[in-house]
Order: sequence, then structure tokens, then C-alpha cells
Amino acid sequence: MNTTRAPGPSIPLTDELAGVFARMSGLLLSTETVETSLALLSSLAHETMPGSSGAGVSVIEGGRRTSAGSTDDRVRKADSLQYELDEGPCLAATATREQILIDDLEDEPRWPRWAAAARPLGLRAAMSAPLVAGDATVGAIKVYADHPAAFDARSMHLLALFSAQAALMVANVQVHDRAKRLSDGMRQAVRDRDLVGMAKGVLMGRHGVDEDGAFRMLVGRSQEQGAGLADTARKVIDSAVGRRRS
Repeated sequence: MNTTRAPGPSIPLTDELAGVFARMSGLLLSTETVETSLALLSSLAHETMPGSSGAGVSVIEGGRRTSAGSTDDRVRKADSLQYELDEGPCLAATATREQILIDDLEDEPRWPRWAAAARPLGLRAAMSAPLVAGDATVGAIKVYADHPAAFDARSMHLLALFSAQAALMVANVQVHDRAKRLSDGMRQAVRDRDLVGMAKGVLMGRHGVDEDGAFRMLVGRSQEQGAGLADTARKVIDSAVGRRRS
């Protein structure tokens, strides 16, 4: 019966792993998208863990569970099966904040439905570690192998070191992405406000009404057309431009 193993005795941090951490830190300074950053992170995990045939990251944000940056389709499919069946090593690692090791999917009693569904993918071993940043669990990172017993105590220790750094990176790229989405939304709001302002000016000059009257006209047209206020304002401005050109 497979069990979750604690990391083995202290293992020196190799120059190779130190280099990996340096590369991970470099991602935080890049302008890459979140998806690209997580893809690079998964690739680094795959390269770092001996015996790995693929890796990926499960991200939890706003209650949603998604896979990101998977190194191949098998990893994506194995992760999708976990979400569909609501069981598996990544979900367990995230829920318990503990590392998970599966020696052989042929003999895995903890998540029998997922193991049975994942075996046809050619995967035999897996390990997963939670991504914990402060008090928050932002997801889990996992690696798969094509052969049973591919991972040992040293592998688990390496993954623990890797996941500690990866958690910080995932948390940072999530914050960056949320800030970017907010920034994009604010820019759009400013553009919409400017469109409405210009449209009101057109209506004031065209119909001899004050600002409040022009705004009421704009709202009325928006309701009649079943369109958003900004789209209606854009049509008013376009009509004015068209008149000047003709």
C-alpha cells in the first residue's frame, strides 16, 4: 500500500537547484503572461526531477481549480480527470498541505477512480506538493513518471524545496495578473467616460440642450437601441464625424 512519505534527511542544495531557483526568480522580473510563466515553471520542475516524464501546476483562485503550464497533453488529461472525479494527488496535496507520493498507479487505493482513469495514459508514478504562500494555498505542483517507483525521498525533498519557491512565484504572478486586469478595466472605464463626454458635447451642440439634457438623450437612445452607453456614445460621435466629412 502506498503512503505519503515525509522528506528524507537533509540533502545539500545542489548548484543545479540553486540555478533553477535563480531562473524562477527571473520570471518575476519578466513581462511574460501568467500562462507563459507557469509553463516555464512546469518545464523547470520536469527538468529538475529525475525520472519525471511531465509536470504541471494546479492553480486555485477564487474557488476555481485549473491546470496551467502543463508540459504535455497527458499531464493536462490526468489533471482534468482529478477535477472531473474530484479526487487525486493534487487535490489532496492542496487540501492537506502535505506532499503526496504515488509509487504505482496500479496499486493506489486512496483515489481508485482517478488511478484507473489515469493508467491508460501510460502514467505509473506521481508526486505532488502544495503551493503555500503565507496563509494561503494557491495550488499544487506535480510531476508524473512512466515507470513505478520513479521517485524517492530525495525526489520528495527536491520537490519540497522547489514548491516553496514556486508558491511565491505563483502568488506573485496572480497578484500581477489581478492588478493588470484591474488596470485594463480602469483604462476602459476612462475611455468609456471620455466617449460619453464627447457624445454629450455633440448632442448639446446639435439640439441646443444642456449637459443634463444631452445625457438623458444619450441614455434614452441607449435603451431604445438595447446597447451599452459607451457603444451608443460611439455611434453619436461617428455620426458627427460622418456629417463633417460629407
